[in-house]
Amino acid sequence: MRIAITSMGKSIESDIDPRFGRAAYFVIVDPDTMAVEAVENTQNLNLAQGAGIQAGKTIIDNHVDVLISGHCGPKAHKVLQAGGVKILTGARGCVADAVSQYKKGELEVALEADVEGHWV
Repeated sequence: MRIAITSMGKSIESDIDPRFGRAAYFVIVDPDTMAVEAVENTQNLNLAQGAGIQAGKTIIDNHVDVLISGHCGPKAHKVLQAGGVKILTGARGCVADAVSQYKKGELEVALEADVEGHWV
């Protein structure tokens, strides 16, 4: 299993970034081994539009099963769902906290987008 958490930095101690499409990084964690891999999202930070779609493709290309983010817009949500990625929201703190909250079942499944497009 691979979990991606939107993050402001590259490590498990980095704060969660509440944005999906314009998050600085995706920290991908194996919840069993706690192995960590950081994927930059800098190519999408300044896009006028389509950041969520491109970020969604990045998540799918990295074979992620679960995404944990603060928010997810409608186009990104559609891409992630089509790619079979489960979307969870409500995490607080740092990346390690998000993994712990996931393991404890404390996060909410996002059945639909919770922000409009172009949310910054």
